[in-house]
Amino acid sequence: MPRKHTIAAGKLFRRIARLRGGGSALPGLLIEKLEPAFLSEALGQLPEGVILVSGTNGKTTTTKMITELLEASGLRVFTNRTGSNFTRGVVSALIEAVNKDGTLPYDIAVLELDEAHAVKFAAQAKPRISVFLNVLRDQLDRFGEIDYTARLLGDVAAETTEMVILNYDDPLIKRLAKNVQPGVKTVFFGAHDNLHHLFLSDEMLGAVNAGKPKAAAKKSTTANQDTDVELCAFKDQLVGFRVGSKVYKSELKVSGFYNYLNAAAAISTVRQVKPRVGVETWLKALTKVEPAFGRGERVMHHGKPLEFVLVKNPAGFRLALASAGTAASTEATMIAINDNFADGRDMSWLWDVDFSSLKDHGVAMISGVRAYDMALRLQYDAVTVGDIEPDTAKAFKAMLSKHGGKPMRIYCTYTAMLKLRRQAEKELRMEKAL
Repeated sequence: MPRKHTIAAGKLFRRIARLRGGGSALPGLLIEKLEPAFLSEALGQLPEGVILVSGTNGKTTTTKMITELLEASGLRVFTNRTGSNFTRGVVSALIEAVNKDGTLPYDIAVLELDEAHAVKFAAQAKPRISVFLNVLRDQLDRFGEIDYTARLLGDVAAETTEMVILNYDDPLIKRLAKNVQPGVKTVFFGAHDNLHHLFLSDEMLGAVNAGKPKAAAKKSTTANQDTDVELCAFKDQLVGFRVGSKVYKSELKVSGFYNYLNAAAAISTVRQVKPRVGVETWLKALTKVEPAFGRGERVMHHGKPLEFVLVKNPAGFRLALASAGTAASTEATMIAINDNFADGRDMSWLWDVDFSSLKDHGVAMISGVRAYDMALRLQYDAVTVGDIEPDTAKAFKAMLSKHGGKPMRIYCTYTAMLKLRRQAEKELRMEKAL
């Protein structure tokens, strides 16, 4: 049990940090220094253990889905709702959740962890279940080659005590089954063969960009025989899942191809935790899951939707553009690119994204620290640009002023998304999320 004076210090520091408008991870950093065993001791009280979610894309949304499906199954779930996915962020969330005597009044924890910090976390608080979504080129300055990122996740898989849930269609994730300890179960989720072209691994994406789409298609795998839950088909937001041997349909609030696959991962996970709960219960709960903070989140402006779409690597940006589909023809598009530490300083990946789908209607506004790099990239795909304003607050106001009568979609990197969303809270009275 964590010590009372550590908890008191942590809660006090958290209140001070909030009053000063500080980050959500700072109190966690203090507690890590004061009591290094706090994380393991606090989470060690949970009767149903810890579910760890990691991978390049989809951690926040999948964590939110698993949490809400488990709550619909009758469990009290602790999670890091702020999305601060370093160990200190989890510790900071724990400080707020524990009682003064150190009790953590929950049944299970569902926590998203950054790929590197997942290793540190798993060494301290052995996860009962680990869910690995994908490995894609992201924050290249920090992680380097994706083989290295996959090795980090392999270390996490080796620390997992009961079950590892893997994306069958990502070759690097599928190989993590080799890292699983004897006696630990391996479960796969995936997409139907007909959908593989939408969920290209980094290797397949390279083949497509090299003008060899057939080579990429040949490397697709058949998931039908081996997956526990499979994304079968979708039309708009009506989504079909094969769960075991049966096919079910559910109409989701979240949009985007990638989120439908995240939902398959979530169903597969809760199916392992609460096998006696009917699939219909989870599908009903899925219909109520709202988009996570800044991940396809929508707000209405003069009766028209404004959507924030987080982009941080070529595969994710490609899927986001594809998900827009025909809607893009009626929307005003904005792109905001920052290169702060949390975004990854290396923005060379923008050159691996095919922006030609924006060619017919152009981009209304470019913003962010790397606004002019983005504008140059679009020029090479013959995409016209309306305005360029590096200051995201000014750019957002200009978008509302000039294009407020149309649906709007804003593609943004992480720190740009934080600034834009804060601006939206002021301009549109959008609910505060952090």
